[in-house]
Amino acid sequence: MNTIEVETALKEEIHRIAPDIDATTIDREANLQEEFDIDSMDFLHLVTALSNRFSIDMPEADYPRMMTYNAMIAYLNEQALSH
Repeated sequence: MNTIEVETALKEEIHRIAPDIDATTIDREANLQEEFDIDSMDFLHLVTALSNRFSIDMPEADYPRMMTYNAMIAYLNEQALSH
């Protein structure tokens, strides 16, 4: 998987959870939950969907490393390199 695939997947999964989000207006450094007005369950669904999509482990202990759009992309890229 490459960065473009990761970003495309992240946008698609965010859109499933928050369909009203305009991907062109995303603040890439803002907290995902605040930026998209999603609760902790929605965040869990996002992480689970991405974990399943890329067949990678995304343990709860790593959640603080995935709190922004850019951080999530970096995390997914890092996980892809290690698998």
